[in-house]
Amino acid sequence: MSSSPVELRFRPLNLTARHKDSASFNHVIREDINELSHRTRLVTSIRRPVDSFSVLLPNWEVLVLVSSENPLASKPRDGGLYCLFPRDETSPANFSGVLPFSGAVTFKCILPNRNRRRQPFRQPVLARFPDKESGASFPSPVMPRWDFLAYECFSTETDVVVFVKGLNNRQGTNKSPEEFSCVFGYDIKNAVRTAVTSSKQEVFRCHHPSTTDSAAAERIKVSIEIKSEKLVVPSVAYYTTPRRRTPPNSKPKSLLCATTMVYNVAKFLREWVTYYSEIGVDKFILYDNGSDDDLESVIKELNEEGDYKIERIFWVWPKTQEAGFSHSAVYFKDSCTWMMYVDVDEFIFSPSWLKNSSRPSKTMLKSLLTTSSDRSTGQVSIKCNDFGPSDQKKHPETGVTQGYNCRRQAEQRHKSMVLLDAVDHSLLNVIHHFDLNVSYYSWKELPLEAAVINHYKYQAWPEFVTKFRRRVSAFVADWRTRVNPMSKDRTPGLGFEPIKPEGWERMFCDVRDERLKLLTRRWFGSQTADGFKMAWQLQR
Repeated sequence: MSSSPVELRFRPLNLTARHKDSASFNHVIREDINELSHRTRLVTSIRRPVDSFSVLLPNWEVLVLVSSENPLASKPRDGGLYCLFPRDETSPANFSGVLPFSGAVTFKCILPNRNRRRQPFRQPVLARFPDKESGASFPSPVMPRWDFLAYECFSTETDVVVFVKGLNNRQGTNKSPEEFSCVFGYDIKNAVRTAVTSSKQEVFRCHHPSTTDSAAAERIKVSIEIKSEKLVVPSVAYYTTPRRRTPPNSKPKSLLCATTMVYNVAKFLREWVTYYSEIGVDKFILYDNGSDDDLESVIKELNEEGDYKIERIFWVWPKTQEAGFSHSAVYFKDSCTWMMYVDVDEFIFSPSWLKNSSRPSKTMLKSLLTTSSDRSTGQVSIKCNDFGPSDQKKHPETGVTQGYNCRRQAEQRHKSMVLLDAVDHSLLNVIHHFDLNVSYYSWKELPLEAAVINHYKYQAWPEFVTKFRRRVSAFVADWRTRVNPMSKDRTPGLGFEPIKPEGWERMFCDVRDERLKLLTRRWFGSQTADGFKMAWQLQR
């Protein structure tokens, strides 16, 4: 994970546990990172060893992580890099992004066919001229799989939050915190261990280790140990010392932020941001799940216009929507009071706005939150109406609010706006709502006449088939997995294959509903020399 073996090692020599569990000792796994510190290849284009660490993702994708100080990471977008696997097989290494919390530069390549046939799967070497590297021998550590990995870590003032795949695998079934320890350090035998205080979904909270000033400057590997098995989960996560609390009044919080997990939503983003910004969202936080469209440039354009505040968090980890939401609830608690959890194809509106509002107001969404007589509300939930393709054969140029106007009769699941101070310590969330600290805070569900979400769920087939290939929730089966055929997360009549059903354009059309279409046309439409345009169509 770094350009030098010294940096790859954990260095816990100056750590002491505040709540140390002395009974736990690992004899089973050393994460293969020990081998990595000795696995150096002299890449032809540079004159120093290159170290990396790789993880096997779904669909035979390999995620390669290298330090930002690595020479090969200096111009990651330039291309020309390859993953060199055992048996002299290679595949192109494409730049994926920079992890915001560890600073690792990431690349993705595909595990070649011959390397798929022999287990355990071995880690590749990142190289610029693989033809000159072939035939050389090198120790190749085992590549950890994505379904058993500690992948992110974040420190609060009072504890450490670690995100781990493979321990709590069933929704609603979470193992006791007492079954685990947090492990800080490279040398498993001498690593510092602290107690785990919460274990829910992929989120584990534990006590800080005590650090000296010299230790605080080091990058310290962190993971979770299964006590009964004396097994430490492989990890690419690093412990960081807690951030200092922001001085009072140094920077006021945003009253209402919005966060969602996104993948290739560049064509939809401007409409979504324009709409919500005008009705009260102060800041947008996008957990980017590995987009390879123009998302980054669209965000840059919107931020440069001056009217929007959009933060992009590169979150490469697959099927971790709940974990991403948990991360946002703690990471942005100091900068956001309320957080709205809705997707880019979901638009909240109140039917009363159509009757009473000639233009949008930044108080509209905020008026749906707590009132002076209702200060204990910690979460506001709004029901969804699911819209169908509405005879559209491609993405409507005027946007989803204009193009889709026919929906299913029954309202569906709700989405929420959450007071971050009210979120339970466990950070547990399901389907865009959180467990609350119920000793003080309550949950309010709005009636349909007060507010509703237009969920443009079943869009034109070219758009929907793209969505079909990715499911971000850890607890929702992928489309192609033949389980739970009657689940609400399944598309009725679609089955398990991306094969267009007969009459798709007219499906899910029980009620013609043009309320938001008329409202947004009134607020954001205008006549131009090129005809009637919506605000998100106009060139900036």
